[in-house]
Amino acid sequence: MKSDPVVISGGGPVGLVAALALARSGIEVVVLEAADSIPRDLRAGTFHPPTVEMLANLGVGDKLLASGIQVPEWQIRDRRAGVIASFDLGLIADETPYPYRLHCEQHKLSHLLHEALQQSSHATIRLGERCTGFSQDKDGVSVNIERTDGSVDVLRGSYLIGADGARSTVRKSLGVEFEGFTWPERFLVFATRHDLREDGFSGNAYIADPDEWCAIFVQPHDGPPGIWRIAFPVPGDMAESDVLSDSFVQSRIQGFLSPDREYDIPYRSIYRVHQRVASTFRVGRIVLAGDAAHVNNPLGGMGLNSGIHDAVNLAEKLGAVIDGAAPDLLDRYVRQRRQTNIEYVQAITIRNKRLLEERDPKVRANRFDELRQIAADPSMAREHLLSSSMINSVRRAAHIV
Repeated sequence: MKSDPVVISGGGPVGLVAALALARSGIEVVVLEAADSIPRDLRAGTFHPPTVEMLANLGVGDKLLASGIQVPEWQIRDRRAGVIASFDLGLIADETPYPYRLHCEQHKLSHLLHEALQQSSHATIRLGERCTGFSQDKDGVSVNIERTDGSVDVLRGSYLIGADGARSTVRKSLGVEFEGFTWPERFLVFATRHDLREDGFSGNAYIADPDEWCAIFVQPHDGPPGIWRIAFPVPGDMAESDVLSDSFVQSRIQGFLSPDREYDIPYRSIYRVHQRVASTFRVGRIVLAGDAAHVNNPLGGMGLNSGIHDAVNLAEKLGAVIDGAAPDLLDRYVRQRRQTNIEYVQAITIRNKRLLEERDPKVRANRFDELRQIAADPSMAREHLLSSSMINSVRRAAHIV
């Protein structure tokens, strides 16, 4: 008897990675995406070495590499003092075939995954259809669907994966708490075509300042030489129209580059940032992954990566359960991915933000001295890179039983 498909709510990169991993194992999957096309989200754009390796194993690595920019070095800088420390991922070239950060807009990965899934006889992607609720029993899940034309349907599945983002309908319908906090400031993110390498910046850099810290990273955009995305904090109560105004955006970039010129700014956006982890990632046949399960600030580029790590880990275990393994194997997914998210993703991204915004001069000086010592010692720098590249988090997860 043919089993019901695994239903995945959310057609972003996490949901699509889970779908492709399952489909490649011969498991039927149906992806529900509320939008009428694959979402074009400009927020995330950094892929760490273990993530590139996972995507290569799924058959989309070469195309992603061809679309991206390899960034082997990243910097920590002070707004006034300049470079504090530089880290070269070449130090861990014996640990990974991809000793660099691969910069590429996440929607490009989504389209590569979509193309791969369209070629699979085990996958169906239903655009313009969203999960509005569900019920589950001992044999499966009944998923309620609403289409963009207003019609409704019910889809029967074996399991439901909630990969439907930070505002996840699946998580909320389960009544699972999203524990953590929201940062008081918002993030202004904009892009410039000005090549920051001309000013001494590496392809990824974090600039510390008590008031106007920022993070920069190059993106491929529509081709060489690429485009530079910059993230700044802005007051939580500042009017959005003022934050996005030409004068304010120009003042941010002029503050750490040249105040004597206007910069080309092709796009800009503003959003709130959270540090939250779901109290559990599983309730029966319903499992959460990606932003539906955890969210964090973008300093370190770990959110999208950890979501993809969720998807690959979950697909492996869910495939085994569907093939006859005990269902409590899915609890190991929860233990592995929830614990490593708290230990690594949440801890590192919070620490990164605190470093950049530190106001106490003595604390700032001590932290900068520590970074200089780490960067100057190959052994310490190597360990730092294994953590910041997320290699350690993936290895840690594998050892949790």
